[in-house]
Amino acid sequence: MNNPFQDEQTAEYYRQRVQEDIKQIRLEHLALQSRPYKPGRFELTMFNFANWMISTGKQLRKRYEVPATNCNKSPSKGFAH
Repeated sequence: MNNPFQDEQTAEYYRQRVQEDIKQIRLEHLALQSRPYKPGRFELTMFNFANWMISTGKQLRKRYEVPATNCNKSPSKGFAH
């Protein structure tokens, strides 16, 4: 003969296990969503290209802005004014 009290305890036990499993699945899903960002090939290429453009721009500014400011301070006899 089945004991109704035993059936209720068993049902409650399985209900709690299902709830724990659902909680674990939600935590795993959240952990997968919050993985660290790993850039792909395109992102890495664009990052390197942007850094190259920045460094080239700095070199060009160094090359052309500094002599232009020095040129204005000292008059040169080689240029017509």
